[in-house]
Amino acid sequence: MLDPRDLYTRDSTGPAPRSEGPGPVLVHALTGFVDAGHAGRLARDHLLEGFEHRTVATFDVDTLLDYRSRRPVMVFEADHWVSYDDPALVLHEVVDAAGQPFLLLEGAEPDVQWERFIAAVTGLVEELGVRLTIGLHGIPMGVPHTRPTNVTAHATRTELVAGREPWIGTVQVPGSVVNLLEYRLGQGGRDAMGFAVHVPHYLAQAEYPAAAAALLDNVAAATDLVLPTTALHTAAERTRAELDAQVAESPDVAGVVAALEQQYDAFLATRAESGSGGELLAGLSGPGGFPTADELGAEFERFLADQARRGDQPEA
Repeated sequence: MLDPRDLYTRDSTGPAPRSEGPGPVLVHALTGFVDAGHAGRLARDHLLEGFEHRTVATFDVDTLLDYRSRRPVMVFEADHWVSYDDPALVLHEVVDAAGQPFLLLEGAEPDVQWERFIAAVTGLVEELGVRLTIGLHGIPMGVPHTRPTNVTAHATRTELVAGREPWIGTVQVPGSVVNLLEYRLGQGGRDAMGFAVHVPHYLAQAEYPAAAAALLDNVAAATDLVLPTTALHTAAERTRAELDAQVAESPDVAGVVAALEQQYDAFLATRAESGSGGELLAGLSGPGGFPTADELGAEFERFLADQARRGDQPEA
């Protein structure tokens, strides 16, 4: 393997290696992997826009990205190019609301050299004395937007997720850098965990602030970080009101949301009676005539397209 340290450039003003006291928490939210509701991106933006931060290290994205698989956006205007959406992969030091620093790794998930990238991050974890690494992203689930937003928590040690009931049993999924990083850190005896927030599958492609708020609230609960999420909760309330209004205008949409509510409530009731964690996927995707993710998503798309067409029509 080529030297992992050549993948990034350290900023000279960044934090020095810690020699005593508890080390910082490292939060990572990388784009490119599944992130339903843009939950991880919204959480990242909330942190960078609302808290003081500075650059610790910048990764060489030219070495790590396949531009043909994820082409950055360029804007053409009349007769010339006016902008290019430069991809980036950066480690920041962020200061929480109580003045405590933590680390945030954000940007594009590497397409290639996963093991080398993970070795580079592990080296920074060791150098900076990171005590806990936490990954954030959203996953589409068969849940309604009218119920509380939950997360699936996972970790390299069961003690890190003690008291949290599992929502998903054994599943096989495509690999990702964010999950492989947690796995490799665990193999090395380091504490790492992640939160996958459950986003209604019919909202997976839309921005869902409630999911981002849930992610950061869970980070704060799992650490001693002070991360106010008032702005995200306010945005979530607006989104909820807009969704409720759209649902009320369509009996078909209201019907499928009600079916999801019925499934969700039945699952929780069954879990409470049995006293076991159960499996959300099994409880919300079994037989019974309920709509599938594709069916519900298609219904919402038809409804929203109809609303758009109405908006384009001139008033009589």
